Amino acid sequence: MPTNRLEVLRSLVARNPGDAFARYGLAMELLQSGQTPEAVEEFRQLLEAHPNYVAGYFHGGQALEKLDRVEEARALYEAGIAAATRSGDAHARSELQAALDLLPI
Repeated sequence: MPTNRLEVLRSLVARNPGDAFARYGLAMELLQSGQTPEAVEEFRQLLEAHPNYVAGYFHGGQALEKLDRVEEARALYEAGIAAATRSGDAHARSELQAALDLLPI
């Protein structure tokens, strides 16, 4: 039986890989525990299956920035802005735009 949050989330994703909330939770937990490359992969899988899960773009971009993968972060923020625009989420769009604007040119 899983004993910590990371194990619980891995178990949830293993049982239901299509559960966007569980995969997002796993990605966030990986990010918080310093397992940034693994978090990036989970965000990638999340957004591949759920392209309108706007929060994944922001936190996925943040994870890429931590890995100094700035151009990939830029592309993810831009894709997130498009997704937020499509879904009418002005708040998320502004957060993504702010993150994009802070990237080095």
